[in-house]
Amino acid sequence: MRKISQQLCPSRGFKQRYHASSIETNTPPLTAVGSAFHDEAVLEKYLGAVHIIRKSGLDVDEGRAKTGGREQFAVFRDLNGQSYVLDAYCPHLGANLSVGGRVVGSCIECPFHGWQFSGKDGKCTRIPYAKKVPEFATVKVWPSCEVGGMILVWYHCDSVSPTWQVPEQEEVASGAWVFRGITEHFVNAHIEEIPENAADVAHLSFLHGPCIMNGVDLRNTKSKFWKFIEHNWKADWQPDPEPDTHCSCMTVKHHITIFGKHLPFVDVTVLAKQIGPGLVFLFFHHSFLGHGVMIHSVTPVEPLLQRVIHRMYYQRSIPGFIPKFMLWAESVQFERDIMIWNNKQYLSKPLLVKEDSAIQRHRRWYSQFYSAHSVKFTGQKNGLDW
Repeated sequence: MRKISQQLCPSRGFKQRYHASSIETNTPPLTAVGSAFHDEAVLEKYLGAVHIIRKSGLDVDEGRAKTGGREQFAVFRDLNGQSYVLDAYCPHLGANLSVGGRVVGSCIECPFHGWQFSGKDGKCTRIPYAKKVPEFATVKVWPSCEVGGMILVWYHCDSVSPTWQVPEQEEVASGAWVFRGITEHFVNAHIEEIPENAADVAHLSFLHGPCIMNGVDLRNTKSKFWKFIEHNWKADWQPDPEPDTHCSCMTVKHHITIFGKHLPFVDVTVLAKQIGPGLVFLFFHHSFLGHGVMIHSVTPVEPLLQRVIHRMYYQRSIPGFIPKFMLWAESVQFERDIMIWNNKQYLSKPLLVKEDSAIQRHRRWYSQFYSAHSVKFTGQKNGLDW
């Protein structure tokens, strides 16, 4: 039995099978549906799957403490390798199960008085000093699954069971596509701003057109030194029809010009499949640079603070430096967006022109992930109280 290591760092579909012990869902709740923020810095939690921890970051017989929005989780793996996600706090006197606790079989043991709770149904199975375990001694078990190297948790503010699931990518599961790198960013923005980028086609050429060698500081990206290299984009965003209305798809075609001359051998087509509010699979297709997927997850940490992770999986036969370069290039472009998000205001009623129609369609599509019963956090506007 191994002590649970304390890691208090913040962490929010496709169609797939629903197993008794795990759900393949998307990210809020931890990565998928975690929290959303409306107008005045409101913290709204919606439905979906949330990414809480890397699969490889949780060893057998080990537990971790993770945070998603306002929720605290105890995540652990038993000796058989099965992962479980429970509420972090013991119902006895409120101790954090994942801080100093132990994994005992398929249970997690409270570090305060030794109460043990099953990862399967949350029931207390043992109280060292009591003759009888009360039937009502339980801890909430969160529906969870392992997909693409992530442990995802389903979150719904009304406690509705999962209505869709996240599929495992066959190439990743089989090992045909291998892990090639990861990036992590924290973004100060309304959670809807990040996925809305997919529908904001107009920003691609203006913000992401300048050469990536110009860096991420928007004061310098228009530098004349690298002006002879330009990124060119064509994109289209569409919501999926029934029964996958929780999904949407963006097709991006990218090519580079040097001194105005098109270089067709580096053309890349990206198919971005979004599942729920916070999980996106970006599939790369290239004639000789191969194929792969980048998994993009958004997890609410607190009002107007999102944790964004990108994981790259690529063909095993392709040299590792190629997908690593692609991941670096993506992070440069993404950090340009972050400079905008970190300094902008979310407008619930933006001034749009005809060519921005996809943004309005995206907002209508995204509204399905909000609930009328979501807990809201309203920022203080008048006075100096907080």
